[in-house]
Amino acid sequence: MKAGIHPEYAPAKITCACGRETETASTVGEIHVEICSHCHPFFTGRQKLVDTAGRVERFIAKYGDGKARGGEKAETEQQAAVEAVEEEAAAVDA
Repeated sequence: MKAGIHPEYAPAKITCACGRETETASTVGEIHVEICSHCHPFFTGRQKLVDTAGRVERFIAKYGDGKARGGEKAETEQQAAVEAVEEEAAAVDA
């Protein structure tokens, strides 16, 4: 290796937005990340919305959260299915 052309490889501290700190080695002294393996949904099994520049809030403000319309529709479909099964059972019993 040529002397003087390679960056210094030294201990580094990685800090996540969730507060977890990890020690490693890098050419950069401190590294700040938004998501780490401790808080990423793939590793935790919990859903977490990663909001970049308020996009989630803008979407919810523009289109709503979808629970009101979707929830009512699902309940109506489920109620209709239950009534159909009850009618079939009554027809079989009669």
